[in-house]
Amino acid sequence: MIYQRSSALFQEAQNYIPGGVNSPVRAFKSVGGVPVFMKKALGAYLYDEDGRNYIDYINSWGPMILGHTHPMVLEAVTHQLKKGFSFGTPTELEMEIAKFISENVPNVDKIRMVNSGTEACMSAIRLARGFTGRDKIVKFEGCYHGHSDSFLIKAGSGAATFGNPNSPGVTNGTAKDTLLARFNDLESVRNLFEQNQDEIAAVIIEPIAGNMGCIVPEFGFMEELRKLCTQKGALLIFDEVMTGFRLGFGGAQKSLNIEADLIAYGKIIGGGFPVGAFAGRSEIMDHLAPLGPVYQAGTLSGNPIAMRAGLTTLSILHNEPDLYIRIDETTKILHEEISSILSQKGIAHTVNRFGSMISFFFGENKVSNFDDAQKADHLLFNQFFHHLLNEGVYLPPSGYETWFISDSIGNEEIEKTLEAVEKFEVKFT
Repeated sequence: MIYQRSSALFQEAQNYIPGGVNSPVRAFKSVGGVPVFMKKALGAYLYDEDGRNYIDYINSWGPMILGHTHPMVLEAVTHQLKKGFSFGTPTELEMEIAKFISENVPNVDKIRMVNSGTEACMSAIRLARGFTGRDKIVKFEGCYHGHSDSFLIKAGSGAATFGNPNSPGVTNGTAKDTLLARFNDLESVRNLFEQNQDEIAAVIIEPIAGNMGCIVPEFGFMEELRKLCTQKGALLIFDEVMTGFRLGFGGAQKSLNIEADLIAYGKIIGGGFPVGAFAGRSEIMDHLAPLGPVYQAGTLSGNPIAMRAGLTTLSILHNEPDLYIRIDETTKILHEEISSILSQKGIAHTVNRFGSMISFFFGENKVSNFDDAQKADHLLFNQFFHHLLNEGVYLPPSGYETWFISDSIGNEEIEKTLEAVEKFEVKFT
């Protein structure tokens, strides 16, 4: 299919924006072809510059859990805009959302607002180092915590080795303080603690991984990880930028019945506006300036527009507990029906799902870590992606990403999606 207007815009954008995009995955490098430029969004749909519409299964990578341009959020934001865009001062509104979150989420006494998930994770790591007096952190292969230097590390020859920077501009000095473990492999974490006695400040993890596709922790893994961090005096940090308030009102902490020491938030708590936050117990959070020595600041943190959109979204989620039941059921239907169609076509695949996060991997093997995700048939996923795109279904443009389902996706959208999948034929492998 020809995307004439998008092609022209992409060509022009490359003259002024590196790669023509402001976030690399948007360039369609993984799947090939020209990225589709969107003009507007409403409910379950995206509308492109060529006049086509698409059922949206990325939902701005998670925050649009209610669907696009929800009327209650739109009304609240419009009202707030008339009061001013940004003040650079404290506001009652940022206190209200902080209070709302702390009263409704396990193990959260205090919360600090920032402007992105990257900033939230970066700040949580700094706080963990300041609180423990230790330098090193453990992250898991395939988990993405933003583009801060400490996180842009790839594995060496084994999970127990020091990481190497995998982006120019990340120093070896930074890389040596980031240790790599394998998701769902507790022994790899134990080895790191044994080899770095009393040096590890924190273990940071996506409790439900979303950046190597949706990957769910195996039975006992997260419970034992919690115990290990406690035994070794390291903080456990949950990166809930994706999962916070999406899997349920208490996020992954509540869904998994695991209490983290620090939690990073983003996405939904801004209702679609740029936002991030990190939170935890008072004894840790009070190490932040101005109370403590760990410095963190941001001129636009607690922006009133983002706070109003976020508080309105969270209030809707809080007052409509059936919404989570509904959206999880929609995801379950998509899982079962799409899987049935692919099986009837003889297409080997595996599906990972937790709540309203879901990924389809092409291939026969179970996917429980980054190595498994890499072994999936990504060329076949690229075919699948472009076929559905041409049929008016917008998937994440990478086999390493998670689909995010919104409450706006109903029976009509499900039927259209299944009809599109029915038409899919494998052209090559």
